[in-house]
Amino acid sequence: MQEKKAHFIGIAGMGMSAAAILLKEQGWQVSGSDADAYPPATNQLERHGIPYKTSYDPGNIPKDADIIVIGKNAKLTQENNAEVRAAYESGIRIASFPELLSEIVKERETIVVAGSYGKSTTSSLIAWCLSRSGVDAGWFVGAAPIGMEPANLGTHPIFVLEGDEYPTSHDDLRPKFAHYNAHDCVITAVTHDHVNIYKTQREFSEPFRALAAGLPDSGTLLLCADEPNAASLGKETRARVTLYGMTSSSEWYANNISRGDVVKFDLMRGAEKIARLSTSIFGDHNIQNIVGASAMLLEKELVTPEQLASAIKDFKGLARRLEQKTKSSSLPAFEGFGSSREKLRSAINALKGRYPDKRLVVIFEPHTFSWRNKKMLHWFDDAFDGAGLVILYKPVEQGADTHEQSSQTEMTEQLSRAGVSVRPATNVEEAMSMCKKEIHESDVVLLSSSGPMDGLIEQIPKWLDNTFA
Repeated sequence: MQEKKAHFIGIAGMGMSAAAILLKEQGWQVSGSDADAYPPATNQLERHGIPYKTSYDPGNIPKDADIIVIGKNAKLTQENNAEVRAAYESGIRIASFPELLSEIVKERETIVVAGSYGKSTTSSLIAWCLSRSGVDAGWFVGAAPIGMEPANLGTHPIFVLEGDEYPTSHDDLRPKFAHYNAHDCVITAVTHDHVNIYKTQREFSEPFRALAAGLPDSGTLLLCADEPNAASLGKETRARVTLYGMTSSSEWYANNISRGDVVKFDLMRGAEKIARLSTSIFGDHNIQNIVGASAMLLEKELVTPEQLASAIKDFKGLARRLEQKTKSSSLPAFEGFGSSREKLRSAINALKGRYPDKRLVVIFEPHTFSWRNKKMLHWFDDAFDGAGLVILYKPVEQGADTHEQSSQTEMTEQLSRAGVSVRPATNVEEAMSMCKKEIHESDVVLLSSSGPMDGLIEQIPKWLDNTFA
């Protein structure tokens, strides 16, 4: 029987590359294209032998393709992309990756992890613990877990999915998680984001209300009690509701926390100590993520407390989520995914907690629509609290014509008014020059963006390794 063929336009998106891996596991012949291809997605594609082109061209599409999957990206429209235009003119079936996932998981019992932040780590933790405990579950994560593939077809009925609230495609404005037929759900936070799509907190909350309302009465809904918008969703569902968080006001919570190179805490359920957990990933937001993942696994009796503790101890986190980028430098540098104010705050708080006596230097690129939108300029008022110095890299221009974009000068002035020491950098050479002038051995560095920052995320740690070895 001849292999089916799938072609992915925009294949180096994290979700797109993970979906491509699942199709490859199902026996499809997969190809793709992406003009913005960079690690870790490219590493994943190459590891699975999935070929991709780094420019868009109608000739990239196999003439005998059975399906063409198109990503949700400002560059992937018929108006400005000849390959996308050719796809629509080809008569071949067009789909989004959430549509593909809905077909893959239609007979599975799905655990969907959704929320403004924490969903990649929490879904990865659930998948990791299942895998390490001998459960061959399926999973899909729109990130790059360290030591684990982002996607696995699996044979067990359970399928874990990171559920994104962002629109499915240019033709389908429903949130991605609307396709996943959630049986159980973790909602980590419902803090307003994606202001180019959801204009108000109320608009942003609506998809999460629908997600909660759609769960069956046999399902479990875990809500983070530490975030009020998430905690309020319990009234929207028929499923059994359980709260988790950092305090004993939740049913599941962390107690007796010991912070250091290894973080240790008691996982509590009410007054009962379930397990003593140890982890090398740091920051209170990660303790919160571990509690949420643990609660789901134990509520559904998918692992034992002993299996959970063993798996958590070995979990190394995700690429780009407080991932240490330096190897030999006495001055450590970490990458923290900076797609929103809350994610940046979590990274800053975590590093200040781990290195309280060091000055924190943040090299930041405003990459997402939200960071670049004039309506969100107020994010700069307190997002960098705790940073001793901010090197503000030029904001990207992609999609700038779809919203009123703040200039680098406006961002710099906003930071200065907030009392932040800030240096704007307009190119790689300028940024490297500032680093060499401003960074000292007693500092700790945070590199934060949701894009490649023109290679600085790799270049700066290499310079630190050579300079402070």
